[in-house]
Amino acid sequence: MPSALPRLVMRGIRKTFGPTIALGRVDLEVLPGEVHALVGENGAGKSTLMKILSGAYLPDSGEMEIDGKSYQPRNPLDARAGGVGMIYQELSIAPHLTVEENIVLGMEPMHGPFVDRKAMRARALEALAHFDHPDIKPDALAGNLSVSALQLVEIGRSLAMGCKLLVFDEPTSSLAQKDIERLFALIDRLKAQGISIIYISHFLEEVKRLASRLTVLRDGSVVGTRDVATVTPEEVVSMMVGRDVEDLYPRTHHQRGEKLLEIRNLTGREKPQSLNLDLHRGEVVGIAGLVGSGRTEFLRALFGLDGVKSGEVIIGGNSSSATPRKRWQQGLGLLSENRKEEGLALNLSIADNVTLTCLERFGSGGSVSPKKQRAATSVWINRLGIKCQGPAQAIGALSGGNQQKAAFARLLEHDVDVLLLDEPTRGIDIAAKARIYEAINEVVADPVRPRAVIMISSYLPELFGVCDRIAVMSQGKLTRAVAVEKLTPHDVMLVATGKAADLP
Repeated sequence: MPSALPRLVMRGIRKTFGPTIALGRVDLEVLPGEVHALVGENGAGKSTLMKILSGAYLPDSGEMEIDGKSYQPRNPLDARAGGVGMIYQELSIAPHLTVEENIVLGMEPMHGPFVDRKAMRARALEALAHFDHPDIKPDALAGNLSVSALQLVEIGRSLAMGCKLLVFDEPTSSLAQKDIERLFALIDRLKAQGISIIYISHFLEEVKRLASRLTVLRDGSVVGTRDVATVTPEEVVSMMVGRDVEDLYPRTHHQRGEKLLEIRNLTGREKPQSLNLDLHRGEVVGIAGLVGSGRTEFLRALFGLDGVKSGEVIIGGNSSSATPRKRWQQGLGLLSENRKEEGLALNLSIADNVTLTCLERFGSGGSVSPKKQRAATSVWINRLGIKCQGPAQAIGALSGGNQQKAAFARLLEHDVDVLLLDEPTRGIDIAAKARIYEAINEVVADPVRPRAVIMISSYLPELFGVCDRIAVMSQGKLTRAVAVEKLTPHDVMLVATGKAADLP
């Protein structure tokens, strides 16, 4: 059981950037051996607070203590020496160095003017002994390791420094399910050793699995701290957004209508393989599967981004070959899983991004009216709750969740009938997810003109909460789509992992 004496105390932490108040006198307390979750919308102040804890920022005011002693880090190395280690979503690994060189980086043991290689190896082996990962060798080149292995090297670096408090910032965003379970087991072991963890995540199920308490930040202030065992997901989301959220997955009646899309024996260069699927107006069909199963390749082939060897796609009773431009004209819109590199033009405004595929509506004779673009975009800013300075703001300046809502708005502004959504809520906060779920439900349940959605997600609660039918992809092959009320997550995982050939 954790000791009653706090491992970390942060009191009255305040940070401003010009006229912007990023943090307004925030208090946070973490116990030894506790996993304490920190949640909030993007822009709520989580990153700023953790940058102050890690020495990357200096607070304007406030005080911190580690194990009852004053803690005032001047830089990240100072923070590590004080017992605080950061495990960022974007790992800070030197790929040209070995595992052991990365673990001791910045604190190399010296023998006179030279690095003590024997001591370095011993320190690395001691750090790696915390992990159930004998395949990670001290002399292995870091650039040849998987993302999950690199994450362990990053953790090992903090443990080698003697850190007593580790901060995990969205650590599962790039991990496969097997590696996620290994990470959770490691966190359990670290907790048992008395090491404290601050865990930042957009996944409430992860918080429920790991943490004993959670603290919610909103607009740079602490809204409250709750026991994870008793708080509900709806309560957490309500605290984050400042309003009641009755159901994280809003569902109204979906009236299945005419067939909009028929896919027959679609075969890509490698994946998918002989894929068949029908999609009707007024329904959401979810595609489950593990990373590498071929889900993204399916949507790219369907949308004309990747080549197709054989098969046909029938839209409105007509079969034709595809280019992305033609698919837009046919009423299909794609939201890419990689919004920053494929889904958005980060140097352009929100209005330019939202209207990019239908500029002909906003001018004539080759000219475009920015005023009309901004007016149309303002509708979606209000409807989807996009936090921004206005439609003329550069989209690259927005948080990830607001960028995703703007990318989603493009499909709605284009007025497509079929929305192809590839991991539409990956890397965005819970409140932004709730807005996306609401928008999906609204367009599918529209009484005048219901749309249809194909949605890829690695997050099973999301698929079961949003979708009407679910199909599973494994090794490039897609099962038939089955009504969600006839399925369990166990059924889906059996097929995804190859332990079953089809859904029941």
